[in-house]
Amino acid sequence: MNEPSGQNSSSHQRPDDNNTKEWKLIEKVLLDVQGEQRRTRRWGIFFKFIFFIYLFSLLWLVRVPTEGLEKTASDSSYAAVIEVNGVIAADQDASADAIISALRDAFDDESALGVILRINSPGGSPVQSGYVYDEIKRLKQTREDFPVYAVIMDLGASGAYYIAAAADEIYADKASLVGSIGVVGSGFGFVDAMEKLGVERRQYTAGEHKGFLDPFTPENPEEKAFWEGVLKVTHKQFIEQVKNGRGDRLKQSPELFSGLVWSGEQALEMGLIDGLSSSSQLARDKMGTEELVNFTYQPDPWEELVSRLGASIGQGIATQMMQQMQLGGQAPQLR
Repeated sequence: MNEPSGQNSSSHQRPDDNNTKEWKLIEKVLLDVQGEQRRTRRWGIFFKFIFFIYLFSLLWLVRVPTEGLEKTASDSSYAAVIEVNGVIAADQDASADAIISALRDAFDDESALGVILRINSPGGSPVQSGYVYDEIKRLKQTREDFPVYAVIMDLGASGAYYIAAAADEIYADKASLVGSIGVVGSGFGFVDAMEKLGVERRQYTAGEHKGFLDPFTPENPEEKAFWEGVLKVTHKQFIEQVKNGRGDRLKQSPELFSGLVWSGEQALEMGLIDGLSSSSQLARDKMGTEELVNFTYQPDPWEELVSRLGASIGQGIATQMMQQMQLGGQAPQLR
């Protein structure tokens, strides 16, 4: 009788032991999770610390060249250099706002002997180029003894040459590419491809010709003629500004305004440039100084940092989408 009683007592204790083991296991898991969270927080703090060190170091490196430039600029007279690099457009480094800001700073600086526009650009927006051209002409009236020279490096074509034409004199290397005085508006047509793929285009507009540059609809001869007329008017404006800037120095030739591009030596013969020279040589020969100070507009360090980290990607995509919606990607370009 006693033996069964002992067996029952042992069997009653086993569930308690199991419960204890389960609680210990749960406690261990919770402690492990808590420890992992602490380690994660520590690593998070560490990486944030590294990021801020990187951030402040980058800002310091961005500031150093500017401070050095300002210190050099106050020591003696010099030639003010303004870079015109890349595509000329509102959202690029070579925008009218950036170039005009640099020009105004140079004209306001009493230590500057003149401006050298150092150009390396395939062209771009006729509007942006026109803004810069007009501002150079206006600034020249405020300080008539302040020369403006343009030096074309590898490429000074179309809208870039438009800007150069406002300078007192234009120089280039013998192998530079100069000219391309023309206007282009290009795009693609996908009508046949859509038919083969079985894709239906649905576009809703208000205005008879609102979608006339749409690449997914057949080209209309009337709208094509209209668009070519727009390009011709823009080309005529371009030609008039080049003639105003260069005057009698231009050689009369039917190919001069055809959109062709020439080497520096050929451009000299055509009257598109005044000589073969570099920025440093021009500063010595024309301004009597060895010192060149870069007045090119530099973006705010925070602005530049955000751009490098990719925060402007969304804005760029949105801009491109709007351009495609409004003009079918065929806005006229001076190229």
